[in-house]
Amino acid sequence: MEIRSENNNVQVRCDKIPSQLIPRTRLQICDMVAVARLLNLTLVVPELDKTSFWADPSDFEDIFDVRHFIDSLRDEVRIVKRLPKRFSRKHGFEAFRMPPVSWSNEKYYLEQILPLFGKYKVVYFNRTDARLANNGIPLYLQKLRCRVNFQGLKFTPEIETLGYKLVRILQEKGPFLALHLRYEMDMLAFSGCTRGCTVEEAEELKRLRYAYPWWREKEIVSEEKRQQGLCPLTPEEAALILQALGFDKETQIYIASGEIYGSERRLAPLRAAFPQIVKKETLLDPVELQQFQNHSSQMAALDFMVSIASNTFIPTYDGNMAKVVEGHRRYLGFKKSILPDRKKLVELLDLHQNGTLPWNDFALAVRQAHKNRMGQPFHRRIIPDKPKEEDYFYANPQECLCEGTNCEDLLGLGNSNTLQ
Repeated sequence: MEIRSENNNVQVRCDKIPSQLIPRTRLQICDMVAVARLLNLTLVVPELDKTSFWADPSDFEDIFDVRHFIDSLRDEVRIVKRLPKRFSRKHGFEAFRMPPVSWSNEKYYLEQILPLFGKYKVVYFNRTDARLANNGIPLYLQKLRCRVNFQGLKFTPEIETLGYKLVRILQEKGPFLALHLRYEMDMLAFSGCTRGCTVEEAEELKRLRYAYPWWREKEIVSEEKRQQGLCPLTPEEAALILQALGFDKETQIYIASGEIYGSERRLAPLRAAFPQIVKKETLLDPVELQQFQNHSSQMAALDFMVSIASNTFIPTYDGNMAKVVEGHRRYLGFKKSILPDRKKLVELLDLHQNGTLPWNDFALAVRQAHKNRMGQPFHRRIIPDKPKEEDYFYANPQECLCEGTNCEDLLGLGNSNTLQ
C-alpha cells in the first residue's frame, strides 16, 4: 500500500497483495479503503503480488471490475487507477516503505501514520494483511468495510458470467452443498499435516516447506497438530462427517478447491460415499475454462461465487476462504454454513475408528457438536489484546447485519438447525 501527500492531497496504494488468495485479497482491500476514509486519503487501485507461491500473473483488473470499484465508492473515498508519473521510480522518486502494525485501531492510524504525511510525499505500506482491528473501530468504518466487501468488489464480467453459469447448472439439479475441501499441496506443506499421505508424499511436502525460507515453522509433528484441531479435515474424514450430519448419497456436492493432493486416490472414499460430486472442471467445457488456466486467482473466484450461492457451505479448514464466505452468507440472510469443530471431530473420529464409539453414537455426537455452528446470528467474541484468537470481523460483521433495537433480539437467536 502506498500513501502520497502533496498539498493536502493524499493517495494510498495497496502493494504486493497475493493475487491467488481471493478472500485475503478482498479483506486487505476493504481495510485499506477504510484507512483511506479515516485519514481522508485517495486510494490508488491496488497492485497484486505476482511473486508468491502461486505465481499468478493476474492484475487487479483481471479479477475485479475496476470501474465499478471506483464508482460505487465515490461518495466515500476518492479512488484513482494510478499515481502521477512524477511519483514513479522512472522519474527518480523513491517512496518511503513501512509495514503498519497488525490489528491497529483508529488511534494508531491518526497518531502514528497521519504525521508521516508531513514528512514524506509517498509512503508504501509493504504489509496490508490484518492491519485493522476487528473491534473498537468506529461504526461508520465498520459499515464501510462491509460496503466494500459486499458491494464495491465485483468480479469482472467474464468471471461473473461463468460463475453464474456454474450456479445455474447446479441449481437446475436441485439443492447443493459447497464443500471447501482445503486439501491442496500448499496447505499440507505449510501446515505439516500429512495424515493419510504416503511416506513419499510426506517427504515431498516437507521438502516444499523447506524450500520457502519465509515459512518459519519447519519441523512439524503432524499428529500433534491434528489433535489440536489445527489440520484440515482429510477427504476421508470429510466423508464420514458429512454422513454423520445426515447428508446421503443423493446429495449434490460441489468441491470448491484447487487440485486435491493425491488426486483421485484421496477423493475415492468421498466419491464412494457421495457419487454426485462435481467441480468446475466437470461442469464446464474445457474451452470455457481455458481463459482462466494458470490464473489460480480467477479459478478461485469461481469457487467463491458458487460457495456464496450454495444451499449449504462447509469448509474443512477455517482459513480466509471459510471466514469470508461465512461472513458473506450471514450478510445474505444467515444462509446455512456448517463450521466444523475440528478438535472435537478428531476426538470423535478416532473413537469411532478404533471401535469405541458406534456409528449411531458417533453421528449423534457430531450433530450435537454442531447444532450451534450453522451460521446462526450471534455476537462476535472479543478477546482484549488477543486479536488472532477472537472472532474475525469479516466472518461475523454484526455491525452490518441488523439495525437499531432489532440487533439484540436477532443476535441472541439461533436460526433453524435443519441442514438443507
